[in-house]
Amino acid sequence: MESRSGRRRLRSSPTEDRISALPDDLLLFILARLRCIATAVRTSVLSRRWSGSGGLWTRLHEIVFRDVPFPSLEAALGRVDAPAVTLLEIRVPNVHRPGTKTHVGSLGFNSLLRAAARLAPEEFVFRFPLDLTDRSLVVDLPCFQSTTSIVLVHFFLILRVPDGVDFSALERLSLSGRLPDLEPWLSCCPRLRALRLLKVVNKGELRVSSASLHEIFIVQLYQGMHGINIVAPMLKQLTMSFFSLGVSISVLAPMVEKVSWDCRLEQVTLQMGETQGHVPTLKICSRATSRVLGNEEHTFAQEIEKHMIAGFSVLELHLTTNGHAFGALVFHLLKMARICGSIRRLKVILERSTVKEECPFDCFCEPWNWRSQTISLSALEEVEVNGFQGCGQEIDLLKLISQCAPMLKKTTMMLSEETSASNDECAKI
Repeated sequence: MESRSGRRRLRSSPTEDRISALPDDLLLFILARLRCIATAVRTSVLSRRWSGSGGLWTRLHEIVFRDVPFPSLEAALGRVDAPAVTLLEIRVPNVHRPGTKTHVGSLGFNSLLRAAARLAPEEFVFRFPLDLTDRSLVVDLPCFQSTTSIVLVHFFLILRVPDGVDFSALERLSLSGRLPDLEPWLSCCPRLRALRLLKVVNKGELRVSSASLHEIFIVQLYQGMHGINIVAPMLKQLTMSFFSLGVSISVLAPMVEKVSWDCRLEQVTLQMGETQGHVPTLKICSRATSRVLGNEEHTFAQEIEKHMIAGFSVLELHLTTNGHAFGALVFHLLKMARICGSIRRLKVILERSTVKEECPFDCFCEPWNWRSQTISLSALEEVEVNGFQGCGQEIDLLKLISQCAPMLKKTTMMLSEETSASNDECAKI
């Protein structure tokens, strides 16, 4: 076909490969941006060099399999020839089509894990759906000798660590699903720094004993666990968030610096070694019903008392008031002997309910005499209130704190979205 100028325009074939002539490094860069081997195969029409027996994808440093059927995974792993795999992520798809179900046994599952371990990835992420097998499947975890991070997602199978297997390079371990016996595993991880347990099932007692752990993160335990025992002499940060009235917790962590607590428990023991009870930062979330101060069993004060903490420098409170007054509650906490003499920084975050509620007349959330009380906040230097609306109780609380804190240097008030700085009450401040 010729244009008016007489030059012939070339019409490209709809199946023409336009980018295979590009340098390997550039094609590998494009493939890496796709973040999934299955996607690369589906788009191989753009470049025939992407897939096939010698496809460029086999040389990627980050290998991600999503929506690749289980029977095809081991063969695909065998084709990888990258000198160093920084990430191996396998997310086996769920079976949704009626009448088609692949049943996976222990032999095939363990064989796939061994193929993954042979690649010696720096990070390994694995997700396996329940509909491919039953929960009685026994899995022997092979040695990932040079792997620094392992993430097992929704892993409800029976996981074992055979004798002689070690994880000498492992620094981060994240588990969700059925929790195995951690003691044999942790004993094989001399460099483990961070342990994350999310949505785990464990019938019995959870025992964590490690001389190397710096961080423990436990969120959402399913029913069945009756105790948690943690011994971590080097632990710096402890985060726990779950609801279970049948669980008692014992923690031995003499070096802990930061504790975040969102739990309902029957018994808690924290032992801090020679500096027992001194934690620089404690964050506690304790939920109460409309009986904010009257619920003696689950008040903030009761939660703090459970921790046997004698002093800490930062107290952060997240309060959802549901229409109730909170000034008396905050002041009640500040009066505690474990708080008033050591706290340096107080942060109150007011999370307003979308439903406008009002507490009943003479509600015990508003004791009549709390504004006339006094305490000594001798170490308090900084106060921050997020969600400030300038109402009477907020102003009264700030006034009371300022009168009781001779060392107070800074007060910060972040207004709520509904409040303007021109508010009459705010103007008083």
